[in-house]
Amino acid sequence: MSAFDASERVEDADGRHKADPDGEGARIDSEPGHAAPVDPRVGRAYRLAIWGIALGILVFAGGVVLWALAIGNSQLFKDGVDWVYDVALYGIAALVFGRDERAERVAALGIGAVMAVAGLHALYDLWDKILRPRPIELATLGFSAASAILIAYIIIGMLWRFRAEPNPVIKATWLSSRNDAISTTGFALLGLAARLLPMRWPEYLFDLFVAFLCFQASWAIWRATKAESGARAG
Repeated sequence: MSAFDASERVEDADGRHKADPDGEGARIDSEPGHAAPVDPRVGRAYRLAIWGIALGILVFAGGVVLWALAIGNSQLFKDGVDWVYDVALYGIAALVFGRDERAERVAALGIGAVMAVAGLHALYDLWDKILRPRPIELATLGFSAASAILIAYIIIGMLWRFRAEPNPVIKATWLSSRNDAISTTGFALLGLAARLLPMRWPEYLFDLFVAFLCFQASWAIWRATKAESGARAG
């Protein structure tokens, strides 16, 4: 049970809040500026976690990019640059957390835009691989797959305590990290297998599928944000 769950009001059978012995409703102490109540201790812990995730990925990605440039490995460079999308997603969540509902809607659109750019990047990378086929390097591919899986589960561990929180920003990052852990494991192993096959078309199909997922997520975020804005305007 989270800190917020423990501080929720007790409700009677008809859904109304019970009164305290002094006749007043139970009081929820929460930080201001949230779309849903957040216990101050939970808020502080979440800020530390989400900033730690964003900055940790940034440092790791920077190290991979520098390593790739030092050895002249284009595939490793691409894998390092791909982490910028995770940095942007968690960075947006860190910056928006604690602001108002309008800021959260803008952040959602920003995350959707990041996903769309990721899809375009996947298509560009596919086009570049077709024009200039890259050599298969088992060590590089294995490192990229293993590091992606490891980081996904480290993020799961850092956000685990917040999984029951109702705040939309916290919930979004938790669900994103949970889904990433599942999909990253499958995608990393599938991508590694596709790139090791003697023919290259399974790898190209996999890249198309990744681009499709990015565009689908971006479209879903845009529709959800538009529907919410319409409901409030109505």
